[in-house]
Amino acid sequence: MANSHRLPPILRVVTIAFALIAIILLGVAFLNQPQSALAEASLSEKFQLPNNAACLSCHMVEGQIKEFPNGDLISVVIAPETYGLSAHATLSCQVCHTNISGYPHPENLAQSSREYTLQYQNTCNQCHPSQATELMDSVHSRVMAEGNPNAPICADCHNPHQQPNIEKDEQGRLTTVEHAQSAMVCGQCHSTIYDEYAKSVHGTGVLVNKNPDVPSCIDCHGVHNVSGPSGGAVFRLSSPQICADCHTNEQIMSKYGLSTQVLQTYIADFHGTTVTLFEKLDPDQQINMPVCYDCHGVHDIRRSDDPEKGLHVKQNLLATCQKCHPDATENFPDAWLSHYIPDRNRYPLVYWVNEFYKYFIPTVLGGMGLFVVSDIYRRWVVDRRRKRTFPAETDEGQEGKLESTNTEDQSEEKPAEEQNQSMDDNRQDEENSQ
Repeated sequence: MANSHRLPPILRVVTIAFALIAIILLGVAFLNQPQSALAEASLSEKFQLPNNAACLSCHMVEGQIKEFPNGDLISVVIAPETYGLSAHATLSCQVCHTNISGYPHPENLAQSSREYTLQYQNTCNQCHPSQATELMDSVHSRVMAEGNPNAPICADCHNPHQQPNIEKDEQGRLTTVEHAQSAMVCGQCHSTIYDEYAKSVHGTGVLVNKNPDVPSCIDCHGVHNVSGPSGGAVFRLSSPQICADCHTNEQIMSKYGLSTQVLQTYIADFHGTTVTLFEKLDPDQQINMPVCYDCHGVHDIRRSDDPEKGLHVKQNLLATCQKCHPDATENFPDAWLSHYIPDRNRYPLVYWVNEFYKYFIPTVLGGMGLFVVSDIYRRWVVDRRRKRTFPAETDEGQEGKLESTNTEDQSEEKPAEEQNQSMDDNRQDEENSQ
């Protein structure tokens, strides 16, 4: 009975042959897999659960394109060697692509490549909550909320399959390469501004000289909480402080022989005082007082001695002043002291005039004050004391005056009586003679 269920010899041979062929085919497929994919699979197995070998085995094949109903085309190729060096190398694909767990993938109803990208708008928030919070206050998020689908999201600045770890130095600052790269990222959307910036004194320092002291886009506008002129009066009023962050830094400015008194001298003049008052009292009010970038430029700031736009060239400075003061004459810019406080060596005439008035004005005002105080003292103290000291003399004088007045009255009355008596005597003599 037991032998009746055994396979015939020929079937056993065929079964073994098929098993051997299947094993050989699997071995060949494994050996033909690119070494980069094998390395990535090994990396995935070491750091990830589940690993990404299955996903990359398909998405590593070149030439794969996804077409959307509106005609947009995007590549779905992921290079294992690039992804293996990215900041997300230790994450499995399903962390971001949560709706995909096998093949074939579920149908995606996006009508355009942009609509497809926006499906992952909030995906980064689960791992980067602090950056997501900052992004909520940015001009980019505000533009997106206003209905502009082209406003950038995380994936537009940080390619999720290629973004490497951001390198920083010992002080926690971006390396010179990363610093320059940040400007290039902004230039992907703001190409016109990037072209202006690249020719400026700042852009040359960052992109060509790789100077970490020179500001890139993110130093002025922020990284995730990006602000800009579209933010209205608030950005305009706060812009002098943005410039002052670098230009009042003695450690940086001393390297280039630049004044660190820019903010102090600006606030001390009429323009800066007005801007400061508006910033504190009515920050939402738009003003026409000039701020730093009205005179020096925004993204196209040139060297101070640049013959075309440098403000140390008198004709350039005059043209700048005439933007607000169209009647300004050639001597009008002479009042500007280049953001330096006068001293014995720089603008000595202004310095000595200031020194003169520093002592002359307090002396004059002090003398006037002393005169006023002494007059008040004489009127309120001396006079009152005099009245309290001689009250009897004043009363006796008044009594004497009254007596004198009475005597005069009596003397005036006496001649009149004598005259009347004489008239009576004459009348009596005439009567007797008759």
